Amino acid sequence: MRANDDIENAIDGFGPTVWRVCANFFAGEHDAQDAFQETFLKYALADSVQFGDDEHRKAWLIQVSSNVCRDMLRAAHRNDVPLGDEADSVACGPSVGESRPDSRRLEIVEAFRSLDDPPRMPVYLSLYEGYTAPEIAQMMDAPVNTVYSWISRGRKMLKEALS
Repeated sequence: MRANDDIENAIDGFGPTVWRVCANFFAGEHDAQDAFQETFLKYALADSVQFGDDEHRKAWLIQVSSNVCRDMLRAAHRNDVPLGDEADSVACGPSVGESRPDSRRLEIVEAFRSLDDPPRMPVYLSLYEGYTAPEIAQMMDAPVNTVYSWISRGRKMLKEALS
């Protein structure tokens, strides 16, 4: 297991990035929190993985968090659980005291979440995290030209959804 200082430094340095990846997969904050925690648990237990630099560590955490989110989504489709009171609170909207997100921002987030998985993650990594297509290709173990196609297709789909 990794040292506590190493884990805390990783959460402080890369926590916001991992959180954004998780939040892009899930509409509910609780699922995103679960994925966030699972990602850093995997980091803590992966003491045999050596990182060359912080960019390598960040890329590893992004890849692990996206895999965790995909696994959680697959598992959610297999479970038939009644929604109960949580569904009522979501359907009613925010409670008193909670702020309602800007409608345009919500529209953008929903358009982004509506993308299929192959273009969603490359578009996110390109537009928000600033990675180049060759870097994304290496992280996702995909050909560079395929990544260019995913990014182009994803941007086009976003543009259509938002126009």
